[in-house]
Amino acid sequence: MKICKNEKVLISACLAGVNCKYDGKNNFNEKIIKIIKEHDVILVCPEQMGGLKTPRCPAEICGNCVKTKRGKDVTKEYEKGAAEVLDIAKRFNIKKAILKSRSPSCGKNQIYDGTFGHKLKMGSGVTAKLLMENGMEVISSDEI
Repeated sequence: MKICKNEKVLISACLAGVNCKYDGKNNFNEKIIKIIKEHDVILVCPEQMGGLKTPRCPAEICGNCVKTKRGKDVTKEYEKGAAEVLDIAKRFNIKKAILKSRSPSCGKNQIYDGTFGHKLKMGSGVTAKLLMENGMEVISSDEI
């Protein structure tokens, strides 16, 4: 992964230690802190930007929908959050994002399979997919 000196980067806020994960905790990653110190970054949490609270019921992609473990359809909130992140990227001419792996919003290439059994399947989260469809380079937190 190469980030140019003056390049702006979007980063999943949970990776920087922001307590915005579904369980109210974070996914702090020491490598992300180094990137934050050396580059111009914007932290995003698509779930919160889509109107979901923290903590919240865990969600997974089930077919064409995003549903919570209790069966509530939260697809619209995930799509709204993804659109908000894309809008920020466009406004600030950001071409690269580092997103949390396996997340129904931010996962790239692998996400949980929708059974809430901790099984993975091929696919990308709602935000990661939208960003990639719009030409952004998405880097999974597993890749840094």
